[in-house]
Amino acid sequence: MRTLISTDFKLPGQQSKYTGKVRDVYTLDNDRLVMIATDRLSAFDVVLPKGIPFKGQILNQIAYKMLQSTADIVPNWVEASPDPNVTIGQACTPFKIEMVIRGYLVGHASREYNKGKRILCGVRLPEGMQENEAFPQPIITPATKAETGHDEDISREAILEKGIVSESDYLELEKYTYALFERGTKLAHEQGLILVDTKYEFGKNKNGQIVLIDEVHTPDSSRYFYQKGYAERQAAGVPQKQLSKEFVRRWLISHGFQGLADQQLPPMDDAYIDSVSARYIELYENITGTTFMPETSTDINRRIETNVLNYLNN
Repeated sequence: MRTLISTDFKLPGQQSKYTGKVRDVYTLDNDRLVMIATDRLSAFDVVLPKGIPFKGQILNQIAYKMLQSTADIVPNWVEASPDPNVTIGQACTPFKIEMVIRGYLVGHASREYNKGKRILCGVRLPEGMQENEAFPQPIITPATKAETGHDEDISREAILEKGIVSESDYLELEKYTYALFERGTKLAHEQGLILVDTKYEFGKNKNGQIVLIDEVHTPDSSRYFYQKGYAERQAAGVPQKQLSKEFVRRWLISHGFQGLADQQLPPMDDAYIDSVSARYIELYENITGTTFMPETSTDINRRIETNVLNYLNN
């Protein structure tokens, strides 16, 4: 099956190209961005050697839908999505932090908790918590936004002390983060899901307005549990059924890889790649409540270039 691993377009008015872990971002004149979601997969801040069929389409279409469904809470960067893998919008100056919000003790928070840590990003965690248990109320645990390598936990106090974000802007980011998580929780509930945790990224547009950027409520940026059976699994002390790429992280951990120095990525055979693709399709259908319609072009790059050029030229 074809996957989109990289792009190399020359678009009208193109000023630069940035290659992220998953997305290729083209900056055009007139403060426009063309963001292309590839099929690359990253975990522990490392890009894995093989792409996942349809992953880029899935992430882009979920993010576009979720940005539309939260635009009444905070303005966002999006203008249009002329291709299943592409979103076009306004260029913004990003804040150099990610606003991570957690409703449950899971993933990174759980791993830190199991090491005996009871303060995460300046937030004190209750004693005696069980993995996958809900916090008394959602907590914000920001992370620095690294260009390369690992993002790092940081507290609100450190952000303000280092002047990474002004106090007035940070208070706005906190307000938006709580409101977006509340909306995401409601949308998930309508699909029989629990929004466990997620991250939001913000920037300022050329008018100095704070806007929501990047992806929102996707399986790469969020974790979901199924509502049905949650309480029973928790009472029995068995793992929750998740909708996120945590299953990839757990597979890597089981094969001795957590992105640490001197660790080697395990080989990923075709059967495993196909299983990851199937899980992403499952994620899409459960999160959106709609059937996934895979784009089956034989030349993904050509299709994207044609659709983007048609949009820009019109």
